[in-house]
Amino acid sequence: MSNIRFRAVETAAHKKALHVATPASHPSDYFACKVFNRQKMQQYLPDEVFKKMVSVIDNGAQLDRTIADAVASGMKQWALELGATHYTHWFQPLNEGTAEKHDAFIEFDGNGGVIEEFSGKLLIQQEPDASSFPSGGIRNTFEARGYSAWDPTSPVFIIDDTLCIPTIFISYTGESLDYKAPLLKSLHALDLAATSVCRLFDSKVTKVTCNLGWEQEYFLVDEDLYFARPDLLLTGRTLMGHDSAKNQQMDDHYFGIIPERVKAFMKDLEIHALELGIPCKTHHNEVAPNQFELAPIFEDTNLAVDHNMLLMSLMKRVAKTHGFRVLLHEKPFDGINGSGKHNNWSLSTNTGTLLHSPGKSNKENLRFVVFIVETLMAVYRHNGLLKASVMSATNARRLGGHEAPPAIISSFLGKQLSTLLDQIETTNSDDAFLVKAKRVRKIDIPEIPELLIDNTDRNRTSPFAFTGNRFEFRAVGSEANCASAMIALNTAVAEALSNFKKRVDDLVANGTQPMNAVIQIVRDDIKTCKPIRFEGNGYTQEWVKEAKQRGLDTQTSCPEIFKHYLTPQSVALFEGMGVMNRKELAARNEVKWETYTKRVQIEARVMGDLSLNHIIPVATQYQSALLSNVQKMQSIFSVEKAKQLNERNLLLIEEIAERTSLIERGVEELVAARKVANKIDSEYEKARAYNQTVVPKMDEIRKQIDKLELIVDDSSWPLPKYRELLFIK
Repeated sequence: MSNIRFRAVETAAHKKALHVATPASHPSDYFACKVFNRQKMQQYLPDEVFKKMVSVIDNGAQLDRTIADAVASGMKQWALELGATHYTHWFQPLNEGTAEKHDAFIEFDGNGGVIEEFSGKLLIQQEPDASSFPSGGIRNTFEARGYSAWDPTSPVFIIDDTLCIPTIFISYTGESLDYKAPLLKSLHALDLAATSVCRLFDSKVTKVTCNLGWEQEYFLVDEDLYFARPDLLLTGRTLMGHDSAKNQQMDDHYFGIIPERVKAFMKDLEIHALELGIPCKTHHNEVAPNQFELAPIFEDTNLAVDHNMLLMSLMKRVAKTHGFRVLLHEKPFDGINGSGKHNNWSLSTNTGTLLHSPGKSNKENLRFVVFIVETLMAVYRHNGLLKASVMSATNARRLGGHEAPPAIISSFLGKQLSTLLDQIETTNSDDAFLVKAKRVRKIDIPEIPELLIDNTDRNRTSPFAFTGNRFEFRAVGSEANCASAMIALNTAVAEALSNFKKRVDDLVANGTQPMNAVIQIVRDDIKTCKPIRFEGNGYTQEWVKEAKQRGLDTQTSCPEIFKHYLTPQSVALFEGMGVMNRKELAARNEVKWETYTKRVQIEARVMGDLSLNHIIPVATQYQSALLSNVQKMQSIFSVEKAKQLNERNLLLIEEIAERTSLIERGVEELVAARKVANKIDSEYEKARAYNQTVVPKMDEIRKQIDKLELIVDDSSWPLPKYRELLFIK
């Protein structure tokens, strides 16, 4: 059976993957050719309209609806020239994907024919059915009206024959039903708070921009094998499967030579991505077999989130043309590393980088320290909320393992920066704020140049690490919408900076010199947020105990972690910063609990089906073959000789009987646990029941199936094994 599968891969997928269309020009020649960016706007819009659009994008000016028709006309002309026939509002509902409804550029011309038409009204808003998307109770089935509204700060683009217009999505009663609306509000709050603090140091600062660089990890599997695994097809992960004898233990895949077929896929993917303005920069093999990574150049956070959502969709489409399927599940295979999406978060001003050190003066270094410390204050005060922002039924299986950040939010700064903060906390000298430049390290090989050594090492066990001029939020899941984590982080940092500025202003009002007030407050905050700083190994049980003593959240249950969105502290945070109100937060939590339940419910159903209809029949069939063999041995050999020869077979027969019995009983208990949980009305209590009763049953059943996989004849086993799934041919 295995050989048949491998032949299918060679003859179908491999040949298919070799046919990749490659533009003859350089990437810079076709970058963003399918994007209505600033260059296209200047070409297709009247000068006055173009200037107003630039003001909206750069300065946050309110969009003047009177120019909408002119903008729509220019967009339509450009889109038609590229062969577009339809347009759609492209938005990000709370189902972790994207949504779009396509309308043609046609209207009746009054003479029995049609003309291509696209008005400003159609550009600015549409009316999706809000009751058909997750709303957490904000919209009932009979309350269908919702609105999508154009986000002019994210440029429109063309996919195939469709003009895609990035939009927010809100209910008829005004609540946000997507990720983009609160993300934009959090970015606005952060801009206001950070700019206010920056102006303590430099009056020329008028705007602070939040930047994001995501690192997208993913797995590829052969399409033939993917369709032979119902669990992969329906849940995105393998619900059963014993370790391959060889997986990642040789450390030979990470940064290794990219397989030929994968390289062809990557090249094709990046061509499409570059045409859509996604600035792909890096690709490489990741740690686990068949695991890879793609990362872009840093962008404005709103645009970076849109690009990541677009890329995930694009990856799936392109992979099919190469005989692959993309797995974005955080933990598709047990026993090897899962996939994350590290979110590199940074701030910049209209005058330069904000988290850059060392500065040219103590004043610049002080500003750097203030923003580092206030970010730590945000992470400390809301560490449970930040964990909730990245948690999901899928990411829960990745976090906490010795491969990913632990399910405890802490921050690593590195020895030099930690020493600097300790020095500021205890020393009154101006020298306390000196930040050392990069060191030079000489290598005793004449031909090798000197190396510039960063001020900090890296700690891969830290969920929120400072890595030079940015913080790396490493706990974000592979299939997640980056906006979830960025909304929580941006809002928390905006609150911390606002609180910092208020306390400084209070001291100044009482006669303290401004810089002395800044130093006094930052020293207080260094002491306050000290528990969030951790330089050690986050994988140890000792750290769990220590984290509890520090007052950090160590909860690992997904449904419980989600409750952080509804604590008085979190509600005050989001409402105080104008990002979301309590009703919106409660609705989102309902969606999170419901989504968790449904994901586990689907997995449980698939596991029951595979156990009863695939695994047990094959195991008992093999058991029957063994019994037949035992009987034949007894008919040929003496009693003693037959007993000796049948010893192993008898043990296998007994083990198969015991394990199939445990699987059958486990499935019965699994179904019973689901039935009990399904009767619970509260989404939180239902999710909690699934977490406590259904998930453990699935894990127990898997253990028995994985043992059977080692016993049953390989040619009879009904599912492709890890040794086949994990090594691309």
